[in-house]
Amino acid sequence: MSPSPSALRPSLSPDATIDDDIDLLAGLIGRSLRPPAARNAAASLIDAFGGLAGVAAADEAALRRGGLAKAAVADLGRVRALGIAMAREEACQRPVLSSWSALVAYLRAALAHAPREQFRTLYLDKRNILIRAEWRADGTVDHAPVYPREVVRRALELSACALILVHNHPSGDPTPSRADIDMTRKIIDAARVFDIEVHDHVIVGREGTKSLRALGLM
Repeated sequence: MSPSPSALRPSLSPDATIDDDIDLLAGLIGRSLRPPAARNAAASLIDAFGGLAGVAAADEAALRRGGLAKAAVADLGRVRALGIAMAREEACQRPVLSSWSALVAYLRAALAHAPREQFRTLYLDKRNILIRAEWRADGTVDHAPVYPREVVRRALELSACALILVHNHPSGDPTPSRADIDMTRKIIDAARVFDIEVHDHVIVGREGTKSLRALGLM
């Protein structure tokens, strides 16, 4: 009896996946390093930042402390920006509420491995097409200050009809905190005055995403 196709397909071990990630990163940073040194540096970075995604999301100062030359840091930044732009383009092709999986993929690419908390606002038109995705605040490892009046003021400038609020939890756990819930309700109240709808507040972490609307918290 002939073996099944799945029996003929080699299994991919975790070690093989890590080796692939090391080879990929070594190729990206190898412009200023010889191949053996590039691979050693790539392995060290993946170990230090917890994986390839962590390396891609790390800021310039952290990568330089990890031993990367300025040119290699710049190359990594361009690759990451390209990946985020591709995900954003996919999310922008249709109304975001009917292409939620594409939106979540974009948000995870942009924020899941960010080392500090960031707050962003997605501004939507009357068809729920994304007008602009904007950074609103940068913070520490667990807090980004957000001012509801600034969120709403920018919505009025853009003639936005709806908002989606987004921020990340660098801890990895996307479970909303009491402060997240309270801040969301303040923005909802401020936006309601101008007939601007807040569709959702999405929290992004390495472990996944949480929607405050899906959780019944708004």
